[in-house]
Amino acid sequence: MRNIKSSIAVLLLLICQFGFAQQDVLSIDHYVANVSEAPSMAGEVAQIYVRERVIADSPLRGRNMEGQVVLFIHGAGTPAEVAFDVPYEGYSWMAYLAAAGYDSFSMDTTGYGRSTRPTAMNDVCNLSESQQLEFIDEPCAPSYPYAATTIASDWDDIDAVVDYLRELRGVERVHMVAWSLGGPRAAGYAALHPEKVGRIVLLAPAYGRDRPSNPPEVIPAPGSAFNKQSLQDFTRNWDRQVGCENQYNQPVKNAVWGAMLDSDPVGSTWGTGVRRAPRTTTWGWNKDVVGRTEAPMLLVSPVHDAQIPARLVRNLYEDLGAEEKVLLDLACSSHNAMWEINHNILFDATLQWLQNESVDGITNGELRKGY
Repeated sequence: MRNIKSSIAVLLLLICQFGFAQQDVLSIDHYVANVSEAPSMAGEVAQIYVRERVIADSPLRGRNMEGQVVLFIHGAGTPAEVAFDVPYEGYSWMAYLAAAGYDSFSMDTTGYGRSTRPTAMNDVCNLSESQQLEFIDEPCAPSYPYAATTIASDWDDIDAVVDYLRELRGVERVHMVAWSLGGPRAAGYAALHPEKVGRIVLLAPAYGRDRPSNPPEVIPAPGSAFNKQSLQDFTRNWDRQVGCENQYNQPVKNAVWGAMLDSDPVGSTWGTGVRRAPRTTTWGWNKDVVGRTEAPMLLVSPVHDAQIPARLVRNLYEDLGAEEKVLLDLACSSHNAMWEINHNILFDATLQWLQNESVDGITNGELRKGY
């Protein structure tokens, strides 16, 4: 594997209380060192945070783990350990798969969660002017007036982690589960390295048929370096996507937001507390790329999603070159489906896809569940 991309594994073996009484599911933290390609810290070493959820004896069995390793990849704002490992009983997507025998990992690309953040993200002046005004009286000039990361730097981070997991578990391929902007991150990476990726599950993937194939002429792209989300922002965005009774529970939301602030010790001190995320310049993962993709893919489209319209997910399904592909229309769900009432339908469909390359016996076609 890579010599310059060494890894440091910090083993924090913490027994978690997620309701899997029949077996212990451990949480193990890893850090993978990677020479960054993010424009805001190019050439510096970033420590990429990787969380593992696994049945207690799995790493010690010495058994063949091929087909049993899964990597979760986050979207545009929420770090992976918050999105996929909510500290509320029954709501951890990662722990659900771990209890079923999978070695589940999640990663934060540069600038997210517990991974290294570019120093430009510590300067309020590098927010957009409108977001600056939530913390200061008058807008200030940015110290770094460019997008902090790119889709290519994300793919490079992912490659470092994938190679680390392949070596750690002695496998050729890892499965991937991704959400929102995690779609172009995970599936775009799979298009570049099909030999390293198995089956893919995408929740509300941010697909654009006509996205440019090549990066813009100017990199780094001008503009704000990063963005923020407050509790008010978080609540407003979620509530506009509620379309049925009891779609989400307040205690779960509280757990998500608490984990969000825990993942950002600097942002949690700004105002009443915010989570920060880098602005990422994207390209590729368009109709041409998707048409050449052969990785089996489950696409989940939440019916009340106001961030990624259902038509975009359908476009992806229609354009996808893979023979094994399923489009799941998930009822009573928003962009935040994994934190809502029908999360177990989502989790079960994911497990079926990883185990059988099918959902309810279907390997190619459309499904409606939860109605």
